[in-house]
Amino acid sequence: MRSKIQRSMILVLGITLFISFILITIMVYSQTLEHMKNEVKQEAQFVSDSVDRSGIEFFTRVKNFIGAKRLTWVSPDGTVLYDSKEDERNMENHKGRQEIKDALKKGEGESRRKSDTLDKQTYYYAMKLDDGTVIRISNTTDTVFATMQDVAPYMFFIALTMCLVAFFLARWQTDRLINPINKINLEHPLDNQIYEELHPLLENIENRNVMKEQTEKMRKEFSANVSHELKTPLTSISGYAELMKEGIARPEDIKVFSERIYHEASRLVSLIDDIIKLSRLEEDDITLDKEEVDLYKLSEEICDRLSLTAKKRNVSLICYGRSVVYKGIRIILNEMIYNLCENAIKYNVEGGTVTVWTGLTREGIKVMVEDTGIGIPKEEQERIFERFYRVDKSHSKETGGTGLGLSIVKHGALLHKADIRITSEPGKGTKMELIFHGDGVVDQKSE
Repeated sequence: MRSKIQRSMILVLGITLFISFILITIMVYSQTLEHMKNEVKQEAQFVSDSVDRSGIEFFTRVKNFIGAKRLTWVSPDGTVLYDSKEDERNMENHKGRQEIKDALKKGEGESRRKSDTLDKQTYYYAMKLDDGTVIRISNTTDTVFATMQDVAPYMFFIALTMCLVAFFLARWQTDRLINPINKINLEHPLDNQIYEELHPLLENIENRNVMKEQTEKMRKEFSANVSHELKTPLTSISGYAELMKEGIARPEDIKVFSERIYHEASRLVSLIDDIIKLSRLEEDDITLDKEEVDLYKLSEEICDRLSLTAKKRNVSLICYGRSVVYKGIRIILNEMIYNLCENAIKYNVEGGTVTVWTGLTREGIKVMVEDTGIGIPKEEQERIFERFYRVDKSHSKETGGTGLGLSIVKHGALLHKADIRITSEPGKGTKMELIFHGDGVVDQKSE
C-alpha cells in the first residue's frame, strides 16, 4: 500500500508537470510571436512615415537601420523594387504572395511561412503606401517545437527537483496516512478514532468479531452438549454390561438389561446420525442434485412409516391435502418433514391428534404439521431450533429424542430457502409450517 500511494503521487506529479510543460511552451511561444508581430508592425509604420518624408532616398540608408529584419519594397504590379537581404534584380515577382495581395486590396496584410530546412517560421507584414507601392517587413522566430526544445532543459531541471521533493513528501504523507491504520485495535475496532471512510470496514470487522464470539460460544456449548448426550447412553450401556459381565445380574434381569442396552445403543446411533446430518448441512456438504419431489406423496410415505409409532403412543395421525411438486433435495426434504411429524407425535398427549396437510397457497407450497400436544411457551419458540435445546427436558428423555431434529429442519429450510412458521400455546398444541417458494416451485395452480 505504501509503494502504491508513493507511485500514485509521483504519477500525478509527472502528469501535472507534463501538462505544465505543454502549457508553458504554448504560452511562451504565443507571447514571443505576439511581441514579434507588434514589433514588425511598428517597424512598418516607421518605414512608411520615413518614405513619405524622405522618398526613395530612405532605401539607400535603410540597411544600417533595419538590423536583423528584412525589408522589401514592391511595386503595384509585384515587381521587387528593393530588398534589404537580396539583390532585387534576381528576385521573382511578389504579386502572388498572400500578404502583398491583401495589402494591395485592403491596405495591409500578413502571413506566416515555415522554413522547409530550418525549424523556423517567418512572419510577414505588408503595408500599402500612398503612392500605391507596398513595403513588407519580415522577421524569423522559432516554431512551437523549437520553443519546446528551448524550454525543455529548464523543465527537466524543474521536474527532477519536483520529483525529489515529491518522493520525500510522498513518504512522509504515506507514513502519516498508514500509521493510524497500522495501530487499529482489531479486537475493538469501533473504539478507534480514525478516518470516516474506514468506518464501514470497522463496523464489518466488529460484526465479524461478534459473530466469531457467538460461533465460538455455540461451538463450546455444542461440544459440551455432545459430550453429555453421548456420555449418558454410554454410561448406561457400560453399567448394564458390567453387571452382566460380573455375573451380578439375576437370570430374569438379563433380558431387561439387554433391552435397555439395545435401547441406549439405538439412541446413541440416532444421535450420531443426527450430528453427522447437521454437520453436513452446516458446512454445506451437500452434493446431491435437486429433483422434482411431490411433497404430498412424500408426506404420505412419512406418515405411513410413523403410523406404528403413533399407534404405540395412542396418537391419531392424519395426512391430507393435494399433490404439489417442489424441486429440491429429496433426502433433506424427507428429514425435515419426518422430524416435524416425529416431534408432533412424541410431544403429544394420550389420545391426541397429529394432522399433516400439504398444498399450494398464495405464499407458495406449504407443508403444515399440527398437533394437540404440550405446546411451546412463546419465550422459548425462538430457541427450539438450537442444537440439543428441549422445552420439556424430562419428557424428551422419555421419548428418546436427540435434541437435533429441529436444528436439521432449520438448516434444511435455509438450504432450500424456505420459511418456517410456528404457532403454539402451552397446553393447546403446536402448528409448524414449512413454506417453499422461489425457483423450486414447479408451476401449478393454487386452490
